[in-house]
Amino acid sequence: MLLPDQRAAVVRACHELVSSGLVRGTSGNVSVRDPDSGAIAITPTGLAYAGMRDSDVAVLALDGSQLDGALRPTSEVALHLGVYRARPDVGAVVHTHSMFATTFAVLGEQIPPVHYLIVRAGEAVPVAPYARYGTAQLAESCVRALGTGFAVLLANHGVVAVETDLSAAMAVAEAVEYTAELAWRARQLGVPQLLDAGQLAEARAAFADYGQPANRA
Repeated sequence: MLLPDQRAAVVRACHELVSSGLVRGTSGNVSVRDPDSGAIAITPTGLAYAGMRDSDVAVLALDGSQLDGALRPTSEVALHLGVYRARPDVGAVVHTHSMFATTFAVLGEQIPPVHYLIVRAGEAVPVAPYARYGTAQLAESCVRALGTGFAVLLANHGVVAVETDLSAAMAVAEAVEYTAELAWRARQLGVPQLLDAGQLAEARAAFADYGQPANRA
């Protein structure tokens, strides 16, 4: 079986997305790029996450040809491949329809910087113009709006989070949803105060030293 570690990681991520409420049913999709071969492990289309097995995860070359796995990949395969082609730094893509982030996508509004966690995605989360799911137009719209950032809203659709690895991409997706929920709830009480560029830069710099050192004994 090709890319066994990456396929197992995709299945674990899908289970985490369900348990955290970031996806419902078969919505959303996940992929991981193998740094050595450049191939990607990606969720199959229309399969409930609860029963997903490692072997169900498809393996594709960057040109879209299927290298392993009996099931067809997600309907959003063009979006994933488009991001990987445009961004050599990206090692994982997480696409969800999480409720609060998607609420902003339906409004056609970027998620504002109401909390410093937004810096995991950028200074704000922009909105890509609407295109039907599964199309090359959606992939192009996503890549263009994402730019060099780490998250983008798909108008009337959902959110895409990217990072160098899957755990980091999952953290981006969680931070985006958390910030979106805060912004929505704050609006119910008044006008949220937004962090300015300097405050966001300070938060971004602080995150560089966050957590335990990699070489901790």
